[in-house]
Amino acid sequence: MMLEKIRQFLKPKWRRRSIEVLIFVLLYVSIRAWMQRDLPSGPAPRVQGVTLSGQAVDLATLGKGRPVLLHFWATWCPICKLEQASIETLSTEYPVITIASQSGDAKAVQEYMQAQHLHFPVLLDEDGALLQRFGLHGVPATFVIDAQGKIVFREVGYTTDWGIRARLWWVR
Repeated sequence: MMLEKIRQFLKPKWRRRSIEVLIFVLLYVSIRAWMQRDLPSGPAPRVQGVTLSGQAVDLATLGKGRPVLLHFWATWCPICKLEQASIETLSTEYPVITIASQSGDAKAVQEYMQAQHLHFPVLLDEDGALLQRFGLHGVPATFVIDAQGKIVFREVGYTTDWGIRARLWWVR
């Protein structure tokens, strides 16, 4: 008798929880799809320039048979700050290009990099033109590009260190 009452009590609760989880998952997937709606797929748009340290960079030749991490960020972005340590570490293990978008001039970004003890390669996107070329509406955004220059993974928003590593490993 008591067991039956417990089952009756729990049954609607679990059904409700299941529906809530399903709604949350559907909402999450819908928001992610909306955030990535304008992002390119297939061949990566051309990215080339000179980094803050004076190094010439061309996305088309950077990987040399390895996956490349292309990361958009901004100095004013609090979520980007959470990812900085991961990007810094990954830049010592993989070819990485970061793009500081709408973060000021070279001097301002260099001062920021020094203050944060960051050394990854940075291209400036002062006016947001590269953001637009990649269909981005905000930062952070991360692209994993394979050895043939094709975008394999794309993420908008926070991405964990392990999430990026798994994507880079998968592309390898």
